[in-house]
Amino acid sequence: QVQLVESGGGLVQAGGSLELSCAASGNIFSRNTMGWYRQAPGKQRELVGTITSGANTNYADSVKGRFTVSRDNAKKVVYLQMNSLKPEDTAVYYCNLQDWRTLGNYWGEGTQVTVTS
Repeated sequence: QVQLVESGGGLVQAGGSLELSCAASGNIFSRNTMGWYRQAPGKQRELVGTITSGANTNYADSVKGRFTVSRDNAKKVVYLQMNSLKPEDTAVYYCNLQDWRTLGNYWGEGTQVTVTS
């Protein structure tokens, strides 16, 4: 069973920074994609950014140049560094892992990020 535990959410003023982290545990294939999605009230869950076990990244246009996804394969941790935060970045942020061997798609419980103007 794969578990994902997020940490690092909170309240920040516009222009500020936050870093989220997500620790994975369980039987995880070494080749996988980890990343972050977010869901704002009344909206669908959307991609923020992902990173493969080979360090290839993909970002939503809305966060390019402001957010950075990174990972520590040995620790099975993925990070999301968020800079120049905007009120529209307010959402629940979810960690995601896609296992390339089992095709499993796993989610964390989410962490709230609130950006005030």
